Amino acid sequence: MKRDLRSHLSLRKMVAGNGLLYPILGFASCVAFIYMSFGDLKLSSFPKEPRLSFVERNGTQFFLDGKPLYVNGWNSYWLMAHSVDENTRPRVSAMLQAGAKMGLTVCRTWAFNDGGYDALQISPGQFDERVFKALDYVIAEARQHGVRLLLSLVNNLQAYGGKTQYVKWAWQEGVGLSSSNDSFFFDPSIRKYFKNYVLTVLTRKNTITGIEYRNDPTIFAWELMNEPRCMSDPSGDTLQDWLEEMTAFVKSIDKNHLLTIGLEGFYGPKSPKKSTVNPEEWASTLGSDFVRNSNIANVDFTSVHIYPDHWFHDLGFEEKRSYVSKWMRSHVEDCDKELKKPVMFTEYGLSNQNKDFQPSQREQFYRTISDIIYKSAKKKGSGAGALIWQFFVQGMEEYNDDFGLVPWESPAIYKLTIEQSCRLARIQGLIHEKGNWKELCSKRE
Repeated sequence: MKRDLRSHLSLRKMVAGNGLLYPILGFASCVAFIYMSFGDLKLSSFPKEPRLSFVERNGTQFFLDGKPLYVNGWNSYWLMAHSVDENTRPRVSAMLQAGAKMGLTVCRTWAFNDGGYDALQISPGQFDERVFKALDYVIAEARQHGVRLLLSLVNNLQAYGGKTQYVKWAWQEGVGLSSSNDSFFFDPSIRKYFKNYVLTVLTRKNTITGIEYRNDPTIFAWELMNEPRCMSDPSGDTLQDWLEEMTAFVKSIDKNHLLTIGLEGFYGPKSPKKSTVNPEEWASTLGSDFVRNSNIANVDFTSVHIYPDHWFHDLGFEEKRSYVSKWMRSHVEDCDKELKKPVMFTEYGLSNQNKDFQPSQREQFYRTISDIIYKSAKKKGSGAGALIWQFFVQGMEEYNDDFGLVPWESPAIYKLTIEQSCRLARIQGLIHEKGNWKELCSKRE
């Protein structure tokens, strides 16, 4: 399962990250390294730019400057971790530059690292300024490259601390009600820990740009939690109560940014779709419910993940691809007809560990997902975008899993990614308005 992979990657990171220098490969990385070598980043390093607008939501669509916005993007969860060390920081600029060159407009990444190696939050309410400055750099650099960030605030999984670390802190301080990981959702002390974290991050003043995070339109949206599950309460009431409280808290601090939960998209035990759309019976026992959770007033858009490799072990490739079409269309239908909110497929990937895996399958799989988004966008529907899990630059094998890609080393995926960016840009009327789009997409007219 992906959660085990991420935990394993986190452990490998802690072992490998202790002063080990990795080679800086690729032209983009070299350019970024030269750029960064001229001294410490200062406010003056960044020229004045046109005023950015916040992304907004009206019904089932995102809007930017009064026009519909559709997203083609990616995940690079490692950006803050790599910005801490000046030797690995050039990879951040290289990845953001590469994403922009493919027409990608949103990158999802972690705005958390709780406890452990290079932690942002060392202990409840205690932060490492050096790591916070690394997050400042990620946001400032994204702005430079015209990429917006979907920032996730905590992990349900153990990698980078997650809810397990919060529970440990409460237990160590003698205030924890239970050693269960799910006490993260109901323990009053832990709720205070998390609220303090949210307040600190959202009101952080970027040391490079001088802009508070909550006032920075470079941030596309906040994601409350990566893949929340509360399996100790399959009814979903415990998680629902936490979501209602925390989404209201975020909005009380920051009314500028959109907010999503970070759900995987499974239907709960009371949902009529639990037996017809969920991959298997276990999916309705996780304490989450796509429709119920997403219907909370302070949730601006819904999130869904796509991992048929982890959900099924007996299906062949074509059966998985067929299921993904059904899975996506179901959620688009929910958002079109019932929730009246945009839906973002914020993680999708095809594992290279499948026994029948062929590289060409990824292109077919990703095209299926891109086509569904494109068809919804053409009809002005709720299918607002999708984010590949996950992109790297060269020399980062220790951060890879069985889904990772260096995009320019996979020509078919690289080409498909640009095609999708251009298709969505045409719908938005961007091709003839902005020079970069015209240059990128003119060969595909």
